Amino acid sequence: MRSDRNKKKKKGLWWKIPLLAVVLLLLAGGGYVFSVYNSAKNTVNDDMHEEVQSIDHEATKKKIEKKEPLNILLLGVDERDGDRGRSDALMVLSVDPNNNRSQLISIPRDTRTELVGDAKQAGKMDKINHAYAFGGTDMSIQTVENLLDVEMDYFVRMNMEGLAEMVDAIGGITVNNDLAWTDTGYYKKGFEYTKGLMELNGPETMGFVRMRYQDPDGDFGRNERQRKVIEGIIDKGASVGSVNKIGSIMDVLGNNVKTNMDFDIMKDLLANYRGAGDHLTTYQMTGNGEKIDGIYYLQVDEGQVQEVHDMITDYSS
Repeated sequence: MRSDRNKKKKKGLWWKIPLLAVVLLLLAGGGYVFSVYNSAKNTVNDDMHEEVQSIDHEATKKKIEKKEPLNILLLGVDERDGDRGRSDALMVLSVDPNNNRSQLISIPRDTRTELVGDAKQAGKMDKINHAYAFGGTDMSIQTVENLLDVEMDYFVRMNMEGLAEMVDAIGGITVNNDLAWTDTGYYKKGFEYTKGLMELNGPETMGFVRMRYQDPDGDFGRNERQRKVIEGIIDKGASVGSVNKIGSIMDVLGNNVKTNMDFDIMKDLLANYRGAGDHLTTYQMTGNGEKIDGIYYLQVDEGQVQEVHDMITDYSS
């Protein structure tokens, strides 16, 4: 399931979410630029930055210096107080600045694979989204790397609950909905999701991305709606009307996003890798559903895994 988009104005990549403040600096001007710049820098370095052992950061810095392609693991996690939760969304973003291209590959959360890491569950076959529950970001990174036989350079982890806060902070988003349904699940608000362009507030957005059982495409349909929401957030957040909301946006980012990028790295990516967003390809890994000991898994065959491996390594060649 692949789609190509040529977008010179809309560069819908998740790694730009923490860079919203930097983009908006160009619109602010004067002393306000300085104050917002420092607010963004402090938020990224003090609240969002998180190192991991599973990534060789020195090797990655050298890649950036040489403007080599990068692989970024995007994690959408369902965190609550006292509960680390699971990764509801896993995507590998590959960016190639030399050929001005990028690709976003979605990995279904029920994919059955070997868990890799330091947790006691390492070596067991389980759903890939359980890697985060058992061993956090490090185990997620190592498990994805083992499944696809590729190396990650960075990660961006966002608490899915933060989506609602972000949408409300920027005053709502617009999405193009392909499927009509009534929300009777996540928020139980009875909200009607109609086909076509829709304006969504925070709670409505959560119902939009959470729904799965009324969608004939199941997790695949939900992954597509998650991508639409992220794109909607970026489009709205980059608008002139959101400049005076930068304080609320930075608060939401600081509370809900973690990444091993620091502020200087983000500036380098914005300066040297922005062209990679001009040509974005999306791909959804597929497989066959199967119950093992009463538990549903998605079995992804070796041919599909090899295809995705080749797609990612092609960006590094």
